[in-house]
Amino acid sequence: MAAVAQCSVAVEKERWQPLSFTYVEYPPGDLTGKVLAYLSLVPVFILFGFITLIVFKRELHSISFLCGLVLNESFNWVIKNVIKEPRPCQGGHSNLFTEYGMPSSHSQFIWFFSIYSLLFLYLRMHQTNNARCLDLLWRHILSICLLAVAFLVSYSRVYLMYHSWSQVIYGVIAGAIMGAIWFIFTQEVLTPLFPRIASWPVSEFFLIRDTSLIPNILWFEYTVTRSEARNRQRKLGTKMQ
Repeated sequence: MAAVAQCSVAVEKERWQPLSFTYVEYPPGDLTGKVLAYLSLVPVFILFGFITLIVFKRELHSISFLCGLVLNESFNWVIKNVIKEPRPCQGGHSNLFTEYGMPSSHSQFIWFFSIYSLLFLYLRMHQTNNARCLDLLWRHILSICLLAVAFLVSYSRVYLMYHSWSQVIYGVIAGAIMGAIWFIFTQEVLTPLFPRIASWPVSEFFLIRDTSLIPNILWFEYTVTRSEARNRQRKLGTKMQ
């Protein structure tokens, strides 16, 4: 019993601090706030998704996209520390990744990702088969989903009192502009260099590849994988005879 009492006193004396980067608070018993708190973690899931994609695919465009996201976050950090506008005082959050709130990093991140993805969907990715109507349909559906998630993530920052409306709006504007600029830079400057970069010895060692000349990588990988599987099955059947 004495040991338990000593432990309790130690905990009361020096409380542990959570990792603020993924620590999101919401009003107790508020279902909407809980859902929005989970949605505000979407940027973290996107970053981990990109890391996983790059590890398994090792494609130059994905690497460029991630570099743009990191550059966007760095730009947001610089702006915050130059303006130094505090977060809304009515929030009362005890654990924050940074004390400044102008502009909202969540809003800037998700709108960079959404605008870049929209431009990629409509200007970069092209279908190679005849399913034109179906192709446009899924692009429109995906675009609506991207915009809906971007809006909800931005709204969650105001609802959960981490940012004011002005901080969120400026984050949206900064993210959208940065996303469009990075897409243009990638298409006009980096993409012509991808074949040369892919031929570097270090790229060949790490199996880094360039798929920028392939109109639809999903369709390409599907057809190539299906053709290779049929050829191997045919060879296996011949050997067994």
